[in-house]
Amino acid sequence: KKKKETISKCSNGPRPPPLLVRPPSSILLVEKKMALKFEGSSHFRQRIVCSTLTGKPIIITNIRAGTSRPGLKDFEGNFLKLVEKITTGCAIEINEKGTAVKYTPGFISGGTINHHCGKSRSIGYFLEGILCLAPFGKAPLNATLRGVTNDDKDATVDAIRTSVLSLLDKFGVSIEEGLSIKVVSRGAPPLGGGSVILECPIVKELTPILLVDVGKVKRVRGISYAARVSPQIANRLIDGSRTVLNSFTSDIYITSDHRKAGPDSGGSPGYGLTLLAETTSGCNIIAERMGNAGDIPEDLGVETANILLEEILRGGCVDTSTQSLALLFMVICPEDVSKIRLGPLSDYTIQYVRNLQQFFGA
Repeated sequence: KKKKETISKCSNGPRPPPLLVRPPSSILLVEKKMALKFEGSSHFRQRIVCSTLTGKPIIITNIRAGTSRPGLKDFEGNFLKLVEKITTGCAIEINEKGTAVKYTPGFISGGTINHHCGKSRSIGYFLEGILCLAPFGKAPLNATLRGVTNDDKDATVDAIRTSVLSLLDKFGVSIEEGLSIKVVSRGAPPLGGGSVILECPIVKELTPILLVDVGKVKRVRGISYAARVSPQIANRLIDGSRTVLNSFTSDIYITSDHRKAGPDSGGSPGYGLTLLAETTSGCNIIAERMGNAGDIPEDLGVETANILLEEILRGGCVDTSTQSLALLFMVICPEDVSKIRLGPLSDYTIQYVRNLQQFFGA
């Protein structure tokens, strides 16, 4: 009797039915309330990455609405396909016009995948996205990506291999444990035809970093690449960059990567230069340029060297293109103090900080 009396006092009426027997319409209403809502196509990749890491569903509307070509671009849909391959349990809903996307993330599974990145954006666009996710998967990731390896829109695979991987290594995603990017074949726009293999181990938790001392530049390294063009172009790029860099340091070593016409040179001719400045405190600063039709290789080498000097002058421990990744991993780190010195923030990084605050509450 006492038990019945206590139950009757605590209850305010009949018990609600269990969650599993709710009608589907009510479940959809709950999901819509929980989902974060955005408008527009800007920073699409940022939002998908943050949603996957936090497990929060998102709804993006008015994607290029009112333009002559509304809806998702092909590379954005391709990025969603890639995320779907490395995750399990995600749900993607796109309306008929492609102007609205609802993304419900699953968990990161990793594994071995093959993916064609298309020709609209380079492989670097996709690498930057999945490198934010791969270390937190259930299994190590072995991804073969095909498409354009070097262009002017996104970071090239050479810049990511030299700069981003060294930063991940500082966070505990160790290069010694298998973190690597291998360029099997190069592919310049518009036909592409390149191939890249990414291997990324998993980590239980990240290591906090302390990067506040930039140090002084002790040496400059780089790679000059050319595909389906004269091998002299790669050497002319090196000569042009040395005319600027020799005034600051004598420790300069730039390798030449020439690919003759064949399966490892892609379908289009192209050339470019990537430079890396290493400091006494272990910081890496990157600058790169891709050659276009009509460019003089010597002038392109001088321009790339000047861009590197500008990046060094900014005074950050990482270059501008790596700022957002450093801040993301600092947020994911365990509750410990991480410090990093950055130069002036780019517009992309500023928007990334806003997304981090909205998704992680940081």
